[in-house]
Amino acid sequence: MTVSLRLSTTAARRAVRTVAALGAVALLVTGCGSETDAGKSEAKGKADAAAGTRTVKDATGRAVQVPANPQRIVTLTQEDLDAVLALGLKPVGITNGQGLNKPPAYLADKVAGTEIVGNLLQPVMDKVIAAKPDLILAGDMQDEQVLKQLREITPATLVTMAPTDTWQLSLMGVGNAVNKLSVAQKVVSDYKANATAAGEKLGKNKGAEVSIVRWNPDGPSWMEKKQFASGIALDMGLKRPKAQDKDGNAHTPALSLEKINEVDGDWLFLSTLTADGDKAFKDVQEKPAYKQLGAVKAGHVVTVNGSVWSTRGGPLAAQTVIDDISKALGK
Repeated sequence: MTVSLRLSTTAARRAVRTVAALGAVALLVTGCGSETDAGKSEAKGKADAAAGTRTVKDATGRAVQVPANPQRIVTLTQEDLDAVLALGLKPVGITNGQGLNKPPAYLADKVAGTEIVGNLLQPVMDKVIAAKPDLILAGDMQDEQVLKQLREITPATLVTMAPTDTWQLSLMGVGNAVNKLSVAQKVVSDYKANATAAGEKLGKNKGAEVSIVRWNPDGPSWMEKKQFASGIALDMGLKRPKAQDKDGNAHTPALSLEKINEVDGDWLFLSTLTADGDKAFKDVQEKPAYKQLGAVKAGHVVTVNGSVWSTRGGPLAAQTVIDDISKALGK
């Protein structure tokens, strides 16, 4: 029987809202068109079980046979690594974090000694082979040539995230792929409860307008409302400044100094991803336009880790963002 790794958009949203809905979604299986097809599907399911495998669909809809209980998982993105660790598993091979030449700092203690098989979405094939994976989680990999090479290493290679997927939806897919869907359900439920509770403890800053910005070498970009860190802030009951009240899961083009007011808010959470971006931010702090921002004059600028806040996220990254916001606004 083929179990879908992807959930429908509507079902996924319901899944994030309630545990009950998540449980219902977990039972969905692909139907068969006739009694003959049903018999074939049942026979295939029994054969898969006997072989210790399951057939799931990845984020592209591709049917993939995976181990029933994978033992040697390789993750090619920070998001997949985050998800696997949150589900209680430890991979045998990982890639470096976004914009880094090492694993992301917030996960470093959990992956100490784990083999690095390349950079984000840039695996070194010899190193992947040496890891002897029985399951490769390829994140939002779109390079078909790379995917072909990975599938030659193990056919159990899955794309785990589509361009518009939330981290919750991707987590559910990874949970299904590693046969831990119920654990993924609980992780999402716990996150929602934690975010709500943390938002209630913000005192005078409860419901404040928070600006979430990444400073690039050519200027700042603010994050749209459905981007990872933005979603965490909204789940905590916080608001976005009027200029940033835009649906979307990306960030704006870099702004010029003439438009720097768009990054203002009651609080400004600011990150960089590169050394050039860090230098550009340090330089702009001497500019009058920056000094006139309300958040700057109030002393409400908080620098945060871009390799967490600017990614597509995961449950462990989500807790880091909750902690960062709570520490700054809960004073």
